[in-house]
This record gives sequence, structure tokens and C-alpha cells, in this order.
Amino acid sequence: MAAGSAEERRRRLGRLSALSVYRRAAGAGQPERPRAGGKCAKARQRRGGAGGGGSEPKARPKPSASAPVSRGERAKAPAHSPEAKRQCRTTEGLGEGGGGVGGGGPEPKAPPEPSASAPVNRVERAKAPAHSPEAKRQCRTTEGLGEGGGGVGGGGPEPKAPPEPSASAPVNRVERAKTPAHSPEAKRQRGTAEGSGGGGGVVGLLRRLGQLDDSRQRAAELFRWLLAPVSPAEFVRRHWERSPLLLRRGDPGYYAGLFSTAEFDAALRAGGVHFGTHLDVTSYTEGVRETHNPSGRALPAVVWDFYQNGCSLRLLSPQAFSDTVWHFLSILQEHFGSMVGANTYLTPPGTQGFAPHYDDIEAFVLQLEGKKHWRVYSPRWDAEVLPQFSSANLTQAELGEPMLETVLEAGDLLYFPRGFIHQGNCLPDAHSLHITVSSYQRNSWGDLLEKLLPAALHMALEEDVEFRQGLPMDYLGYMGVANSDKVDARRTAFMEKVQSMIKKLVDYAPIDAAVDQRAKSFLHDCLPPVLTQSEKLQSVYGFPARWQDGGPCNIDILITKDTEVRLLHHGIIRLCNEEAGVMLYYTTENSRVYHKEEPKFLELGPEYIDSIEFLLSSYPNYISVDALPCEMLEDKISLATLLFEKGILTTKKPLVQI
Repeated sequence: MAAGSAEERRRRLGRLSALSVYRRAAGAGQPERPRAGGKCAKARQRRGGAGGGGSEPKARPKPSASAPVSRGERAKAPAHSPEAKRQCRTTEGLGEGGGGVGGGGPEPKAPPEPSASAPVNRVERAKAPAHSPEAKRQCRTTEGLGEGGGGVGGGGPEPKAPPEPSASAPVNRVERAKTPAHSPEAKRQRGTAEGSGGGGGVVGLLRRLGQLDDSRQRAAELFRWLLAPVSPAEFVRRHWERSPLLLRRGDPGYYAGLFSTAEFDAALRAGGVHFGTHLDVTSYTEGVRETHNPSGRALPAVVWDFYQNGCSLRLLSPQAFSDTVWHFLSILQEHFGSMVGANTYLTPPGTQGFAPHYDDIEAFVLQLEGKKHWRVYSPRWDAEVLPQFSSANLTQAELGEPMLETVLEAGDLLYFPRGFIHQGNCLPDAHSLHITVSSYQRNSWGDLLEKLLPAALHMALEEDVEFRQGLPMDYLGYMGVANSDKVDARRTAFMEKVQSMIKKLVDYAPIDAAVDQRAKSFLHDCLPPVLTQSEKLQSVYGFPARWQDGGPCNIDILITKDTEVRLLHHGIIRLCNEEAGVMLYYTTENSRVYHKEEPKFLELGPEYIDSIEFLLSSYPNYISVDALPCEMLEDKISLATLLFEKGILTTKKPLVQI
């Protein structure tokens, strides 16, 4: 399978002009390709073993001039450009349902103030220092939740727990009978069947999933576990983007090990949590939603004082602080094919931290500790069904009756699609800790067409003279709103012409190019992969290079034609044919913090393209380096070495036996 002629490569990868037009339509312009920090795939001379002794091996053949080159991505988009705004999606405006799809980015803006009709009765936050008694008083929420009750500990009557919805209520959900915690069914759902390697809860589940060779299968099994006992097929058919799903498991340990208040406290004590960037302090009292973030580092004494005085704590992007959450989300993102993010919410007893609102993400609420009372409302009109953007804070008067009302307890799950209004409050007898896992932000057909149609029009203008012909001289006299009610043959002909040209645009639409550009953005959004112990030993991450006896040892990556290799995971790379050349984007050097790193890519020569496609189609099987469809052996070894050094390839056996 040789690289083939230029024309053959052009047919295989798509029309370069289509991609060029698409990039111009997207506003990318001529890309800059800074070489700083870049790395060529030229084979380094082999050196002796530890201590520098022994005869020096022969140098490997040098690669051709077109060897793949690793470079930094082009310069950042202007701060106010559409691309910059897309890259900077944060959890701004997301309440308890919001899973922080863009977590870890710039400091989120303050949430919108309630509408003029909201019952505002407060002292402006700016007038009270963050830690003053007045600030703490403002942070206390009423027990009555909008009914004018006294503050927490204010001496008022203790509110009653909200009633469970009646059997006749229009609740669209799936419930199941409680399963005994130690029954075979409970063990199966927790993924802790015998032979899984020991350890229960989420940690045991992730360990068991690590025994599967195919990362796609790991993702599918994790999603199955998340929804159990509802099958993924049933979930997609009945609930995905349609209606909420409630799972009452009766198993408090179902999510054990995923995240806890102890880990929350440990993250604060580690000193890396900052107000606004990583942590929001919020309250919702008498219809008023407020954020109480001081500036600077979130010290435990300050944070827990806010909590003690009735404030909710939202930890943005817990995957930056928890290895288990990082592992959990990094597997799920391959199933969704869209960025998967998370926020955690810790709420004191008897309080509410967020106003009613809807989000622009698909939300999975996992109750980790305590319990919380939830109310979910259907979209009020068609424009709120699957919205592109989250709502402002809503008032209670705008809501109507909930379509679902329940109390989540540890181990339960609540899913609701984007556009479903929701609010959650703590009962007076328990705190609540939950994590919201989210995905599918701006991942609709409309978002694809928003980029695709301008690109198609640019290409049509470039290639079809009909699109460049002038409009009729007198069209202003019979077209326009003022003429919309007139019966005129010229109007009919004009409308038919426009419709015909719109249909022709389909022939010029660079659909594959547009999809590749979305995939490129997704790979930039992705969390880096989490490796199993065997994957570490067989990849560059476990390579035993070190300093010993006055010098470096075990530094030679000796890949030969007989070395067996495969991709580390399936979803970590994407080939994109761009105006500047063919680029291979990858995720292995991404950060756990959203967009902390620029997109990572290698620029490939045409002789390497077939080999990348071969690696993708061969996964999860190992192939010998000699089987790569490059014409020259040195090209095969150079490509495999570079991909190994970038963490993209793993070998069947460790390259160095220790």
C-alpha cells in the first residue's frame, strides 16, 4: 500500500480546495506554523548502554526530507473572534445542572441578575466585605425557599420535607426497585464482579475496564454502568435529548471512590484552588441568586466559613484535582465523541445555591453524598427545546408545575436534556454532594451547518459562474417585504432561482472537511488519556530513562522493523488535510485544565498518510513496524519512533527490559 501519486492522495483525502475554502470561511486565514519547540523525526544516533560502556551501535538510516515534524499550533485567535469565544467556553452561567463542559478556563463572569419581576430584597454585595458579618448574613438562605421563612438557625419553624410526587403526576422517568447492596445484581452494576482485580466502587470499575484491550469498548461499558439497569439502547430511544431519566438505586456505595467531601477538603488544603477560577461560592435566598467569590486562593478556613453560613460551593473541573474523576471523564469522552466535563456541588443542609435555569448541555447528576430535593420542568416553548445557550436565572413565578419532583440519595442518578429547567435544594437534615457530568455543548447539526454552508458558498463562488452572475436590474422593484403580497411572475421566477441555487450548494459542501475541523476542535477539548499500568510500561511514559552513576542511561528508543506497535487508544488522533498540509492532531499532550495547552499536531509528509490510516484501521491489534505502508524502511522506523515519543503508540513488549 504505497503512498501513491499526488492525484491518488488528493482523491483519498478530499479536495484541497474544499478545505482551503472551509478554513477561509471559518476565519482562520493563512495559518502561522511556529517552529519553536518543534521536533523533527530524524533518527538520533544510538548510544551505548548504562554507564556509556560497550561498543557503539550503528546509526539508524536518516529519514527523508519529508519526515513528519512536530510543531506548535498557529497563533491564538484574536480575543474577541468567534474562535476565541468558542475556545473560552466556561461554566459561566451554569447552575447545579451545568457540568462544566469548558471547565478550567478563564474566570467565569458573574451570573445574570434576576429579572425586574424577581422579589429582590437585599443589601448590595459590594457594600459588604466578603468576610464581614453582613456578608455572612446575606449568604444564609431561608428555610422556606422563596416563602419568606427565617434564615438558617434563625429560630423559625423547621420546614417539612417536600412531598414525593403522587402516582398520577406527569413524571417521565424510569425507576427500579431498590437492589440489596451485596446482591449479585448490585455487584454487577458496580462493575466489581470477581476477577476484576479487587476493590469496589468506581476505582474497582475503572480497574476492570482497564483489562479491556479496546478503548472504545471501555467507553461503552462505562456508559452502560452509568445508566444501569437501563440499557444504553433504551436510554437513547426514550430519553436522550427527549426527557429526563431518574434512577433510584438504593445503593449508597454505587459511586464510591469517584469524589467525596474529604477529597474536596484535600484539594483546598493542597493550595491550588482559587476563587472564581476553580471555586464559586453561591447562594439563592428569597429569589435572589448571588455569587460571593473573594479574590485569590481559596483557603480552607475561608471556604468552610462560607459553607457554615449557608453558602453552596461549586468546584469547577474537579478532574484537575482528582485522578479518579479525570480517569472517569477521559473514558466517557470517547463514547460521546464530544467533550465531557464536570462540576461538583456541595450544599449545606436546608439551603439552595442556584436559581432555576436551564443549561446548554446534556446533564447527568450523580448523587455522591447526602440527599437533595430536585424539581425539573419541561421547556416552556419550542425555542427552549435543545437550546444553544443556557438561560438567565429564572423566577419561581415563571416556572409552572414541575414534571418531575424527587429526592436524590447517594447512588441515584438524574439525567435531563438541555433546555429542561431545574432547581435543587437541600433538606434540613442532610448536606448534599453531587457531581454533574455533562456533554454535547454546541454539538448539533446546526453547529455543523453554521460552518459548512458558508464554506460551500465560498467554493460555489470559486467554481461555478452561475453564482457570480449579476442579479436582475429591476429585482428591487418586485422583491422585499413591501412586495411580499404581490402576485408577480418575476417574484415567482426569482424565488425559484434562489431555491435552485441553494440546492446546488450541496454539491459544493466540503462535508468531510467540516467534520474533520470539528474533530480537531474536539481533540483540543479532550482530556489527556489515562494509562493502565501495562500501557505505561509499553509506552514512552514508562520508558526507564534516568540519571544514574553520573550520566543518563536507558535513553535509546530502539524501534526496529520487527517491533510490534499499535495506537495507545483509538480516539487520540485525527488526520486533517489543511491549507498548509496534512496535520495529525493528537491528545496525549493535552492538559487536565481546559485549553491550558495549544492544540498539538504533527505535520506529515504524504508518504506517511497511509500508515496513519493503517494504524487506525488495525486498532486494537498490534502490527509490526515493517507492515506500515511506507516505501522506505527508514520512513517506517522514523514514523513509529516519533509517534512513540509523542505517546501515541505503544509497543506489544516493553522496549527495555528492567
